[in-house]
Amino acid sequence: MAYIGNDYNSKEKSQQKFYKKRWFKIFAVVVIILLLGGGIFIWKTGGILNKISKGGMFQALVKNIPGVNNEIKGEKEGRINVLVLGMRGENIPSGGLLADTIIVASIIPKENKVSMISIPRDLYVNNPSWGNKSKVNAVYVAGEENGKKQGLEDMKKVAQEVTGLPIHYSASINFAGFKQIIDAIGGVEITLDESFQEPIQFNEPHVCDSHVFTIPTGKFEIKKNKTGRITAQYPLCTNPVKECGGNFSLPAGKQTLNGEKALCYVRSRATSSDFERAKRQQIIIQLVKDKMFSTGTLTDFSKINGILNALGNNVRTDMELWEMQRFYEIYKNISNLQIYQRVLENSAEGLLYNPTDIPKEVGYILLPIGGNYNSIYQMAKDIFTLPAQSDIKPK
Repeated sequence: MAYIGNDYNSKEKSQQKFYKKRWFKIFAVVVIILLLGGGIFIWKTGGILNKISKGGMFQALVKNIPGVNNEIKGEKEGRINVLVLGMRGENIPSGGLLADTIIVASIIPKENKVSMISIPRDLYVNNPSWGNKSKVNAVYVAGEENGKKQGLEDMKKVAQEVTGLPIHYSASINFAGFKQIIDAIGGVEITLDESFQEPIQFNEPHVCDSHVFTIPTGKFEIKKNKTGRITAQYPLCTNPVKECGGNFSLPAGKQTLNGEKALCYVRSRATSSDFERAKRQQIIIQLVKDKMFSTGTLTDFSKINGILNALGNNVRTDMELWEMQRFYEIYKNISNLQIYQRVLENSAEGLLYNPTDIPKEVGYILLPIGGNYNSIYQMAKDIFTLPAQSDIKPK
């Protein structure tokens, strides 16, 4: 009996060793898979963030060491100001680097507040790289000319001159990135009180080129001098591929916009105005922010992966990697966020006007009421305590 008992005990111990080894192997395989998956994700994330930002992973790791100062610009003062730009994109003909969207966003973390101030593209400003005046949407183009790569820096200087705020950081996103981010998060839901139509803008003729506007209309853009004498004529063409279907529209009521529809909605201006477009842009940005930071998005790997892919190829910023990490930490800890919105526009409330005593060749421009930016400075400073702008709502 003793022999049988020893044999049984021996078998039991062998089985325990077998199962321990087996489960250890299974556990090890699972851990390795998780580590590989996490490692690939971290590697991918780091690689993507390195593409869009300055600095590197090593510096980001150093800034995470306890005791090392990792405050970002503006954090000590309690207000962080970021310039956000939207444009067609690099190497795209017909004004790919003209800034269609110019927004100065401010965050006051301790008060859970964020403000957005939209600057219209027709504001006439000092262009740092050209050394003369131009519309503000051309400042980025001038800064990028001849490989200078200082478009973001030039735009920060101008935004600071216009608002009086220290612009701590800047970021740009192109149309493709905007669409891809919205598609990655499953679209954005919006409710329109009335239907929306833009039948003109995406059918408009432009000066003919060899890439986009290639179908002749038989009409010309005519330039005249001060005496009325014609100095130049440029043939006008249309785009054979109608953007946004040519005649873009959205029905009234609740609906989910995919990336393409959201982009068309925030680009539309011909039937309304550039100011109304800026208001729509702020609304969509707010909806994207809400969706991106929702639990359903942050816990969905496929959505996060889609967002990262969109960011990597289409976004540029002057933030270093550790600054992006710290900025995200600050933002995610804001609860019950309050948003304050302003659009500089051609009105007393919008603080701008369209001068009529300018040369025709300059075209349509906007200038600050009173001949200086003092009123805008005061608005930007006090935006968190001012009454809401009267007409920023979905249209």
